[in-house]
Amino acid sequence: MPKVTRADVTAAARNPLLYIAQRWTASPAVVRRAALIALVMAVAIVVTGGAVRLTGSGLGCPTWPKCTSDSLTVTSEMGFRGVIEFTNRMLTYVLCAAVGWAIIAARSAKPWRRPLTRLGWVQFWVVMGNAVLGGIVVLVGLNPYTVAAHFLLSSALIAVAVVTWQRTQEGDGAPRPLVGKAVVQLTWLLVGASAALIAVGTIVTGTGRHPGDSKDVPRIPLDWTMITQLHADLAWVVVALAVALWFVLKAVDAPVGPRHRARDLFLVLMAQGVIGYVQYFTKTPEILVGLHMLGSCLVWIAVLRVPLALRERPEVLVEVPDRTDSALSHA
Repeated sequence: MPKVTRADVTAAARNPLLYIAQRWTASPAVVRRAALIALVMAVAIVVTGGAVRLTGSGLGCPTWPKCTSDSLTVTSEMGFRGVIEFTNRMLTYVLCAAVGWAIIAARSAKPWRRPLTRLGWVQFWVVMGNAVLGGIVVLVGLNPYTVAAHFLLSSALIAVAVVTWQRTQEGDGAPRPLVGKAVVQLTWLLVGASAALIAVGTIVTGTGRHPGDSKDVPRIPLDWTMITQLHADLAWVVVALAVALWFVLKAVDAPVGPRHRARDLFLVLMAQGVIGYVQYFTKTPEILVGLHMLGSCLVWIAVLRVPLALRERPEVLVEVPDRTDSALSHA
């Protein structure tokens, strides 16, 4: 085992990422897996956060950043709701570790892919911001507007994680479109409608059942049936746009990748729609609401993968000077 010198300690303290990158090279497969793990954890934190709300554990730890005014961790007197809330808080550290691993892997790739490292840092700061917002949610007693913002910021994290994962599978060259401008515009209309669908979904949550705790939690003062109908209408708009996009991609003889992404999106939308309607007519049972939250994440991922499939980014070739030429130039 090599001896660790004082110079090594100083270098590691000054720039730990550079220190690791100088001593270890992450393969492309490692970088891809790290980005995928960060994406999976971004979805997992949404699902576990939903479990907190659906079990009425939103105030299981009644303060933040401590669990109680006297204890940093959950106590036995707080019961299973305290355990659920505190476990969700601890998963934030797991998410941070996953994002940190993605940053380290991207920085240690050879050659260094700066865009991947920057995307990793964006994820990190979004996680930090959402952790603070989660604390505010607790401190304001699960105010529905802050809960909605908490979910929307989680959706933003998923978006950055999807882009990062996609970028690990392509080069850093200038993007080249695979379809015409009109198809791209239709795709971005689909993305915008999907974002509106998710935003209205948070309002449905804020007006309906499962406020997150058994106490008197405030709700958004809107008619739940009306907001739910608007949510359903937007869902059908998204489905119509997805179907239209699939037909347009076939009509223009687009590459198989974009067509498969549009097909996958349609299938995910259909599954999510079935869950949504069943939960509506069965008075929103907790298990179906949880599945619907997972489905929301999967729909958002499927939507974002469509525009990312409409272009390709080639590898940037790094020219290595010929040894003979180099020798002649110095002769």
